[in-house]
Amino acid sequence: MKKEMSSFDVRSIVTEISGVEGAHMDKIYHWGAKNVLFRLNVQGTGKKKLFFRDGKWLYSPATKPETPTMPTSFASFLRKYIDNARVGKVRQIGFDRAVEVELAKSDGDYKLIFELFGGGNVLLIKDGIILNCLIQKTWKDRSVRPGSEYVVPKSRFDPTESSEEDFIASFRSSDSDAVRTLATSVNLGGQYAEEVCKRIGIDKSTPAKDIPDSVVSEMYAAMKSIVKYAIESPEPTAYLKDGKIEDFAPMRLESRSDLESKSYSTMSEMVHAFMLEIADAEEEAFVDPEVEKLNRRIAKQEETLEGYKEAEEELRKKAEALYTDYQKTSELLAVLEDQSKKITWEKLKEGAMKIPFVESIDPAKNLVTAKLGGETVVLDYTKNLDSNASDMYQKGKDIGEKAKHAQEALDESRALLAKTQKNIDKARALAAGRAEPTKQFWFERYKWFVTPAGKLVIAGRDTHTNDSIVKKHLKENDVYAHADVHGAPSVILKEGASATEEELRAACHFAIAQSKAWVAAMAEGGAFWVYPDQVSKTPNPGEFVPRGAFIVRGKRNYEYHLPMKLTIGEIYYQGARKVMCAPPECFPGCDRYVTIVPGRGKSGRRSNEMAKLFNVPEEEISRILPPGDVEIVDRVFPKDDQEES
Repeated sequence: MKKEMSSFDVRSIVTEISGVEGAHMDKIYHWGAKNVLFRLNVQGTGKKKLFFRDGKWLYSPATKPETPTMPTSFASFLRKYIDNARVGKVRQIGFDRAVEVELAKSDGDYKLIFELFGGGNVLLIKDGIILNCLIQKTWKDRSVRPGSEYVVPKSRFDPTESSEEDFIASFRSSDSDAVRTLATSVNLGGQYAEEVCKRIGIDKSTPAKDIPDSVVSEMYAAMKSIVKYAIESPEPTAYLKDGKIEDFAPMRLESRSDLESKSYSTMSEMVHAFMLEIADAEEEAFVDPEVEKLNRRIAKQEETLEGYKEAEEELRKKAEALYTDYQKTSELLAVLEDQSKKITWEKLKEGAMKIPFVESIDPAKNLVTAKLGGETVVLDYTKNLDSNASDMYQKGKDIGEKAKHAQEALDESRALLAKTQKNIDKARALAAGRAEPTKQFWFERYKWFVTPAGKLVIAGRDTHTNDSIVKKHLKENDVYAHADVHGAPSVILKEGASATEEELRAACHFAIAQSKAWVAAMAEGGAFWVYPDQVSKTPNPGEFVPRGAFIVRGKRNYEYHLPMKLTIGEIYYQGARKVMCAPPECFPGCDRYVTIVPGRGKSGRRSNEMAKLFNVPEEEISRILPPGDVEIVDRVFPKDDQEES
């Protein structure tokens, strides 16, 4: 399986992501050891992502991966310096696995460097000095640390620009075989080195020095053909083994003709598909650290218990062996005990070793090792046979007691492992059934809904967003709605100048329903709408306008008897499925909805219930609910859905 991107892969990716030139840096996320995601605002296209994954993959994923809610110090640093920076040229550094992105801000020009070699790194450079880097390292010829001058890694042979003379000189300088020479000296990498050998039909293991000049020239021509194909006419192709991506390249490879192939429209799409397979494989191979720790403990306990059992059994056999050779054992002990009192240790040892079944003797400890009853036993010759046997039985009994405690500890560990594994399996099952979030839109930072005619209505969530929503989004052709209730949100009906009476009433309905009138459980209320030029932050003389509040001058167009009732239903916006909270009249033809009113039902419990009904994460429901408690008074779902619920 492919382990990293090649220089050809990097060149192809750079060609793709050069399309973000002119974009602006939006958000930066960092998690794990070497995962950094850059979100870019591309004019006319929307948001694009540039993902540096695991220090060795760089691509533009179609979907945003899960990112942390709190930025790391590295992400915060990058946000501080290059937030809203304009993206300039994107280029590959030489023909190495390194990418340089130019960034421009009012305070100067920056460079963002992605290094996909040596473990991977992301560096922010200004005026040739490293401001910050993901990983700090020091080599003999370069130092990668904040404050150090950025030194470009020593350039290697560039097959995209080399002449035939350069190629031949590099090739002839090698003492290795053909494929290794092409991979290293000529900087093609293993994948394309094998492709060159395949195309010209030579044995890749042929020593470089044995290859004729004419064949070396053929190699150069094949290399140039591959370079042109990969760079000018890319054809991203994955090579599959057992249905899984084994390798991929920005071109079709003859050296991979034995594998099934699959074409992709872009390199990023192909890399993303490969990353999903890697993630699945990693998930399958992943062993929870706690489970791994318990497995190691159990293995050790099993080994200890087995040792105790073997030692206990061995002592029992040795004790029985003494009685099997009762006469021989008794005579040996009697002779050694008697002679030890009469002669020196040297003479005792010399005499004992003449006995055929004695293996060794240690007079200093009064011990003799002998082969008795088919067992090798160690005896204290100052004691008789029964005493030695009794000692062995007692030691076996002591070890048996230890084995008993070891078995108890092992049973506890096995029970804990079973419990831990059960909890993990339960968590995985819940995760597998967890609802996927729907596509996110910019307006979801506010309260929102869409009218049946497609007009967007947004409302502030708090005093801060009440201020920003008017300053940023209230335009000349819009309409402003509000309710005479403390804490009511500012509501904007986009393109409200051309809105119908029903749409204007719906905006007013939203203004009162998303206010504290809902918390007070009022049965109905009123709200008004005005034009943008009637809304101002400038107070009358002697007055003060707090944050989130505005002065409305001129005629107010009131809507009365607005019921304190909202509907939560499923809609499709710009081709994406969304769950929306809005006045009931905004759901014509909808067959999946619930109607809510102020009540005593806890919002948390209700949001969880509705999240299951609509199969979305609970936070998507809780974010669109009005303030206070809610009660479900009507529920309309297809019969099959209701049965599943």
